[in-house]
Amino acid sequence: MRNVGKSIRMERIFNRRTNRTVIVPMDHGLTVGPIGGLIDLQEAVDRVAEGGANAVLGHMGLPLHGHRGYGRDVGLIIHLSASSSLSPDPNHKVLVTEVEDAIRIGADAVSIHVNVGAHDEAEMLQDLGRVARTCDRWGMPLLAMMYPRGAKVSSEHAVEYVKHAARIGAELGVDIVKTNYTGSPETFQEVVRGCSVPVVIAGGPKMETEHQVLEMARDSISVGGAGLSIGRNIFQAEDPTLFVKRLCKVVHEDYSVEEAQEVPL
Repeated sequence: MRNVGKSIRMERIFNRRTNRTVIVPMDHGLTVGPIGGLIDLQEAVDRVAEGGANAVLGHMGLPLHGHRGYGRDVGLIIHLSASSSLSPDPNHKVLVTEVEDAIRIGADAVSIHVNVGAHDEAEMLQDLGRVARTCDRWGMPLLAMMYPRGAKVSSEHAVEYVKHAARIGAELGVDIVKTNYTGSPETFQEVVRGCSVPVVIAGGPKMETEHQVLEMARDSISVGGAGLSIGRNIFQAEDPTLFVKRLCKVVHEDYSVEEAQEVPL
């Protein structure tokens, strides 16, 4: 039976009616520096919150520098692991924050990043298991970013690797898995069926058009996906507030891509 504390917190980051979510990660500043759309964290949070995002995700600096004392509410997910693009091995994620730190500031959930197949996979899996047990004790939901990356991975979007990475997260006791979209509803359905917890899709690199992002979101939820956790394709959009609003129409109200693109601000 699910921990009662977890259930209450999960309601902060999931829509109660649809059991789906629109999460906007903003952890990129640690990884690649101050990129467009995230120069001012408070402004970035304001924009996506007003669009109706269920939660934002970032490091401890996000609530420190992106805090909002007004406006529409938005859930907070604190990211626990990190590496920078300047590292000799950017795929090696290490813990930089503890679950208790996130609890202390009132976070609704925490997240951790694991690159399945990376040289240091064993250490990352060990961290994931330990964090998952700590989250159980505290009733804190855990989102795991499970990406297939390494010498044996020929494509990070191939279904055989993505569904394995997602299953590892479920096996180790996470509450939500974030992973790559596999390119089609048929293949992504295999990922969802093989994972016993909600699966949300990552956005990856900036796409050419908003239509492509909306289509990916629509296709993923059509086969049981639980929503999305997309960063650059949202906060670097021409109008992040409007784009989040349109994504929410797809995820929470089952709009078609064409219907969503007609939604005004």
